Amino acid sequence: MATTKVNDLQAFVAVARDQSFTKAAAKLRITPSALSHTMRGLEERLGVRLLARTTRNVAPTEAGERLLRAIAPLFDQIAAEVDALSELRDRPRGTLRITCTDDQIELCLRPMLAEFLRNYPEITLELYVDYGFTNVVEERFDAGIRLGESISKDMIVVRIGPDWRLAVVGSPEYFSRHPAPKTPHDLTQHRCVNIRHRPSGTIYAWEFEKDGHAFTVKAEGQLVFNSIMHVLNAAVDGIGLAYVPEQLVEPYLADGRLKEILADWCPTFQGYHLYYPNRRQASPAFAAFVEALKYRGQSSL
Repeated sequence: MATTKVNDLQAFVAVARDQSFTKAAAKLRITPSALSHTMRGLEERLGVRLLARTTRNVAPTEAGERLLRAIAPLFDQIAAEVDALSELRDRPRGTLRITCTDDQIELCLRPMLAEFLRNYPEITLELYVDYGFTNVVEERFDAGIRLGESISKDMIVVRIGPDWRLAVVGSPEYFSRHPAPKTPHDLTQHRCVNIRHRPSGTIYAWEFEKDGHAFTVKAEGQLVFNSIMHVLNAAVDGIGLAYVPEQLVEPYLADGRLKEILADWCPTFQGYHLYYPNRRQASPAFAAFVEALKYRGQSSL
């Protein structure tokens, strides 16, 4: 290990992540041939093959994946520490990348965005809508948003919203054609608008609870989205019943465009939380974002 240069390991991380000598070389500002020579030298010194190469692709071997998992977070932390040091001289600035869902943007981020961006004109926020439970470390996001109970224990967690419940809703036009279900089990006889969080995942089974007994119902319907906002819109349009966060439907319930049913069966969930990897020194921009987003109401935790 004494003969292995840090720059060579950093170059390996770039190639393994991009799975391309051309892309990695451009980031490192060297030629692809020089980068390929560096990788061959590193493999010879370590005595193990790190990259599987074809004429069109390059990918980490099993040994390469193991090395990447071990050292990539270290280089990320070094980069974060250096960036934090440079930003300490100035006001909060830089780009923050956040993975979230569209309803989280609507409920948690949208209310604070205008004021936050006015207060910090040198901060750019990149909000990526993704229902696939993105790994923020692997995808190099600054943070993500999830329900409190679904976050890994090794993450730092900051509550950004109150507990909330789901609501089964339908339009008056829909209920004029279909009698309202009296229990969740009756939903199997109705047209329901569903959500599938990931292309390879299953359709979300509607969760209910009554007298301490929790259960799910497999709702059927002709329409499936990967966005809760479109599920809500479909309910407003009378296509079917939807199961959406109560906060989202409150304006529609108030003006009569939607009607809620089965309220006594709908469970409450731990509110939305911002989560991010442990950092010894967060950037001023990220610290300002967390402070602006932090929930200051009553918490059940």
